[in-house]
Amino acid sequence: MKLLRYGPAGQEKPGLLDDDGRVRDLSAHVVDISGDDLSPEKVAQLKGLDTSSLPVVPGQPQEDLRLGPCVGDVGKFICIGLNYADHAAESGLDVPPEPVVFGKWTSAIVGPDDDVEIPRGSEKTDWEVELGVVIGKGGKYIEEADALQHVAGFCVINDVSERDFQLHRAGTWDKGKGSDTFGPIGPWLVTPDEVGDFDQLAMWLEVDGHRYQNGSTSTMVYKVPHLISYCSRFMSLQPGDVISTGTPPGVGMGQKPPVYLKGGEVMRLGIEKLGTQTQNVKNA
Repeated sequence: MKLLRYGPAGQEKPGLLDDDGRVRDLSAHVVDISGDDLSPEKVAQLKGLDTSSLPVVPGQPQEDLRLGPCVGDVGKFICIGLNYADHAAESGLDVPPEPVVFGKWTSAIVGPDDDVEIPRGSEKTDWEVELGVVIGKGGKYIEEADALQHVAGFCVINDVSERDFQLHRAGTWDKGKGSDTFGPIGPWLVTPDEVGDFDQLAMWLEVDGHRYQNGSTSTMVYKVPHLISYCSRFMSLQPGDVISTGTPPGVGMGQKPPVYLKGGEVMRLGIEKLGTQTQNVKNA
């Protein structure tokens, strides 16, 4: 099942994508695709609905029908750094002995095809296609063997980053990770049964048609169950929290010479089975 949120920014309604690529409205069954409506019990109820009986939403998704972030009211936007060995190498850094955890502000979250804004003073705005994991069942001190029971689904995330703010402005990475529009999420939240083997998903990112990232979740250092268990040692995970699990090589910082976004570009990115995103890059 592919869950989504559609409509104008700040007024999104819950929906799902049917087998014919049409959006069906879920407003009669859930308030939003968020929080407790992502619990295993609620998701099971949604799977049991007769999709053909749900109202069809006019428009073609990602064309004349805007899709918002596929999760609403995100409580925590948790990110994992240097989680692909080849990306760590292109960054000139060692693979960390345990996961690097940082946060993006939830005000960074936008829809999958919304504009990305380069912040004022930026000279090194970069891209990162990432596998997102959305928590459906909360908990803390989660055992790795039980971790997948806490997953509502998977999605595409672009972890947009300003490298100078991140690495050279003193302090933690957060300054370079949380600018407005730096967290496109979606187009849809795909339930685990439909994704299958999430350790073998192709992922890619292009800027103006040039493919910079062309990787696979198979080269992830710390896998999804470990990340869920690990993060739950330091914070309780709650329904609707999002974990962005790291990026493969091919970021702008790793090019020789480095390539950064200046404004006017178009980013396209996607992950096998999870859909695609397209963002116009503009200056704030």
